[in-house]
Amino acid sequence: MKAAVIRETGSPDVIRIEDLPQPSPGPTEVLVKVAAVAVNPIDTYIRSGAVAIATEFPYIIGCDLAGTVEACGPRATRFQPGDRVWGSNQSLFGRKGTFAEFAAVDEQWLYRTPDAESDEEAAAGALVGITAHLGLFLHAGLQKGDLLFVNGGTGGVGSTVVQLGKAAGAKVVTTVGSEEKKETCEGWGCDLVANYRDSSADERIAEFAKNNGGIDVWFETLREPTFDRTVPMMAKRGRIVLMAGRDARPEFPVGPFYVNDLRLVGFAMFNATPDEQRTAADDLNRLYEQGTWRPNIGARFPLSQAAAAHRLQEENTLEKKGTLAGKIVLTPDV
Repeated sequence: MKAAVIRETGSPDVIRIEDLPQPSPGPTEVLVKVAAVAVNPIDTYIRSGAVAIATEFPYIIGCDLAGTVEACGPRATRFQPGDRVWGSNQSLFGRKGTFAEFAAVDEQWLYRTPDAESDEEAAAGALVGITAHLGLFLHAGLQKGDLLFVNGGTGGVGSTVVQLGKAAGAKVVTTVGSEEKKETCEGWGCDLVANYRDSSADERIAEFAKNNGGIDVWFETLREPTFDRTVPMMAKRGRIVLMAGRDARPEFPVGPFYVNDLRLVGFAMFNATPDEQRTAADDLNRLYEQGTWRPNIGARFPLSQAAAAHRLQEENTLEKKGTLAGKIVLTPDV
């Protein structure tokens, strides 16, 4: 089978397309014929060596996938050949990556794909969907009527936070970098969309927050959070969620934080148990079927251009070029 692999960590140029043996499913694994995969920032950190997970080579990259079940191991009972499935949490902790024509995945990390959802959508929404759901509901306890803020409302995680927040009955405030992205967020029902390139953006957000009792949940997607910006806008007992910024060392306003009973929670979706992730996945499927969530796809590549896809992701994650709205999806070469 064709697979996108690395034989050493480094720049996107270390990615190669190679022929590897097709895997056989283990006792609790499912063999998936991969129809689509997605790129995540964590994929680029693993490939570069910034996150020291790739230690045995050749290493197949990629966390997310969607496709069709080809075969099941003897103790895999949740699916059968022909079922359409999606999943995430691969290429970690000894699990093989997904950027290949076939992937053997333990059934606990797979979920059914709604009939109306394409494989591209399912792959695009995998990691970001579970991440947003865990952050909003398991960790932040988002409730109907809460005021929710998220930076980057058309990004991979941001677009999901916006849509899940509105589906839960929250008021949603977000930032974008263009008029086109503003219209997209308004189409999802955002109550305030501010262009972060506008010098008055924070004033507008702060005024809206003040008029609505303060921000109850601040979902931070930026790699370098600014707590002196965030804390004054929070409601009493508000929750600040962190899920990015491995090397960040920001200043922190301790006094305003504790006298307002604020809470700060950090999480990584990979720490969530299979049951916690399945709860999130089942709810995402329900929301998709109800029409209240649609994964946001920003770019498409064939698998053979995995290196180019990684470059585009890094340009927007590390270099902040703002040229990507949504997820990067790859499909097998015809």
